[in-house]
Amino acid sequence: MNAKMTQNKWKVLIIDDEEGIRNVVSIVLTEAGYRVIAAPDGKSGLELCRKESPQIVITDIRLPHMDGIEVLECIKEADPEREVIVISGFAEMEHAIRALQLDASDFIVKPINHDALLVALERAKERYTTRKELHDYTTLIEERWMDTAEELARVFNFQENLIESSIDGIIGCDRDGTVITFNKSLGEMLGYDKDEVVGKMSFDQFLPVGAARRFKEELHSEEYGGKDRLFLYETHLLSKRGEKVPVQLSATVLYQGNEEVGFVGFFRDLRELRRLEQQFADQTRLLHQDKMMSLGRLAASMVHEINNPLAGILNYLRLMIKIMNRGIPGEEHVEKFRKYLEIVESETERCSKIVSNLLAFSRKSKMEFGEMSVNELLERSIMLSKHKLDLQHIQIEARLEEGIPPVQGDFNQIQQCVINLIFNAMDAMPDGGTLSLSSSFDREKGLVEIKIADTGHGISKEDLPHIFDPFFTTKIEGKGLGLGLSTVYGIVDRHRGTITVESEPGKGSVFTIRLPLMSQGDHSMPGRKDRLQSV
Repeated sequence: MNAKMTQNKWKVLIIDDEEGIRNVVSIVLTEAGYRVIAAPDGKSGLELCRKESPQIVITDIRLPHMDGIEVLECIKEADPEREVIVISGFAEMEHAIRALQLDASDFIVKPINHDALLVALERAKERYTTRKELHDYTTLIEERWMDTAEELARVFNFQENLIESSIDGIIGCDRDGTVITFNKSLGEMLGYDKDEVVGKMSFDQFLPVGAARRFKEELHSEEYGGKDRLFLYETHLLSKRGEKVPVQLSATVLYQGNEEVGFVGFFRDLRELRRLEQQFADQTRLLHQDKMMSLGRLAASMVHEINNPLAGILNYLRLMIKIMNRGIPGEEHVEKFRKYLEIVESETERCSKIVSNLLAFSRKSKMEFGEMSVNELLERSIMLSKHKLDLQHIQIEARLEEGIPPVQGDFNQIQQCVINLIFNAMDAMPDGGTLSLSSSFDREKGLVEIKIADTGHGISKEDLPHIFDPFFTTKIEGKGLGLGLSTVYGIVDRHRGTITVESEPGKGSVFTIRLPLMSQGDHSMPGRKDRLQSV
């Protein structure tokens, strides 16, 4: 009860467009003793933030009208001391990194783990309390008249417990740049003991060659937070071993009247952030590698698929050339030429479509949302996979519901999902079988559904909970990276969709992708009429 009473002074604003998430998180935080308010989008969230003044804001990155990054920037611009925790979906690491660069206190990956959320809130509370006390303390130093640098040092020492307990590194220097305050966090960051630094080293010694002059120029400019201030400025500090430590710096010049008497700086270690950036870059490279492996399998199976029509085209052209070489063709030859040319046109167009689809599938691009026909996507995926399916004696059945409204999505990335699932189905049916693809539209829920089913060996109950985990694979070493289904999950999640699987060993598997209609309009839906294709 005492803990709840202590928590109750903390007001938390939740911004998420999913009502279910808002309700669940509100219940969890209210039970933990927080006062909770909620908003469904960025605009109403910012308005609520201005009226209610919460100390902590929890915002989803993907919001309608303005995303969570814009919300974060607006909140920090209005009140840099207010703490913001961002919620990111799978494969949104770049947004999470950007949020941390903008001084978010933490990020949490969906689905939200309640224990992780409470830990993030504790960290945000500690940061908020420390920063507010440090802000009040800095204001006191700036406003108070101090006769000497010794007086400045005495005031710093008076607040030593506050400074020493700060998560961020803190350094205070006199007018000559000599260090007079150096806290424990900065010492751990750079590998120095306080006794080695205070009164013995200048701030310039912690900066790489040439950086000291730039630091002073930018501190006195108005470019990074106003004159005589730096806010969220990134630079490097030199550790005791000479290593460059990336840091985010906020600093202010201290004045005695109109005379500059020193400055104080607050440093945030960015090494973990840089590690996350590198991890994201490595993940992106591996995901593209997995896609290229799929492309290689497709391309290998397409060689014969393209060679056959090309051979026919070549034979018809040679035949027409041979007839032409005999002289002016007669009427009967002209009629034959017309039929030959129609065949050549048809086969050339088929080759062109195959090559175009392969090029589109191989393209490495940023996610670009647009209107997307699910049926067209499935038909293209079947065209790309058909020859390899034929070689493995796998029959294709496609049941595509007509009149499905278009969804907003990235055609290329959703096609990558379908191709991945088709390849997994092929691997599950090495001796042949049936692959079924279907599409449908749930008008009541506003969801477009894609099902991909096989008659393969299925997935064991032990493996089923882990199949969407990165690097988890049931294939033998060298046959897969374990990134295919993880990639599919990430892409579908970024489309605000879901993917589920039903499987039974020996009876096959059914993967179901559900994609929402991003913009709910009055779609005209005729009565259901299925096309059953057996290839």
